[in-house]
Formats: sequence, structure tokens, C-alpha cells
Amino acid sequence: MNVKIRKGDTVEIISGSLEEKGKRGEVIRVDPQERRVVVQGINIRTKHQKQTQTRQGRNLNPGRIKFEGPIDISNVMLVCPKCSTPSRVGVSRDESGTHRVCKHCQALID
Repeated sequence: MNVKIRKGDTVEIISGSLEEKGKRGEVIRVDPQERRVVVQGINIRTKHQKQTQTRQGRNLNPGRIKFEGPIDISNVMLVCPKCSTPSRVGVSRDESGTHRVCKHCQALID
């Protein structure tokens, strides 16, 4: 199944934890096989890292690293750039190709 959310789109979180729900962010990465997206500033995770030495002789700094974790694509909704509301996405085809369309205001997203 095609994924209608792409890298660089603005999305809104529609379900999940109470502090994350309703927030907006930009999509950093999309994984269509796993149906997951990484949104900037959403789902922040903390990883504790030991100091390790790489093959080039450099040391990786120890400590806590914060990064954005992936969330399921069904938990986000694309925000239309024209009407700035979260809306469903349709597909329209014409001579010039395939385009994404906002179901709320019928504006082209691409």
C-alpha cells in the first residue's frame, strides 16, 4: 500500500500519549515497509551509551543521547499547507502525473 506522507511534510499527532497528542512536527524519515515515521521533536527517547573506541582510534563520548523514535504512520495526519488543518489525503491523476490532494479544501499538496 502506498504511503501518502513524505519526508519534509508537516504532520499532527492524532493519537498516542497525552503530552504528544496534538503536537505538530516535520517528518524526518519514512519507513514504508514498517509503516513508521520519525517526526522532529516527537517521541523523544533516551539512550545510555558507554564510551567505546572506533576502528579509527576515536572515542565515542559516553552519556545520555536523546533522539526521536519512530511512531506508527496511522498515528499521524498530514497538515494541509493551504488550510493548515489536519486532513486526509487523496490522489488525483492527470496528464502531468499523480498529485496528492487535501480532502478538506481540494488543494494540491505537491
